[in-house]
Amino acid sequence: MMCDVCGREGARVRYVTRSYGKGEDLLVIENIPLVSCPHCGESYFTAETLYEIERIKLHRQSFAGKRQVAVAKFA
Repeated sequence: MMCDVCGREGARVRYVTRSYGKGEDLLVIENIPLVSCPHCGESYFTAETLYEIERIKLHRQSFAGKRQVAVAKFA
């Protein structure tokens, strides 16, 4: 895959988890494709991925399932 930042071949797709919001409005999205380039060190989401993230956030009740998660405070 070609890097959109430096233009060199060799960029790879990694899958990451990101959280949006906080408290009762917290939304965690898993398996988001992130393009990562070993040459220039940049990591970025494609326009299509960003569009899909916004669509998921907008329609979260249709896509999201509820899970319990442990939360700890840094002392």
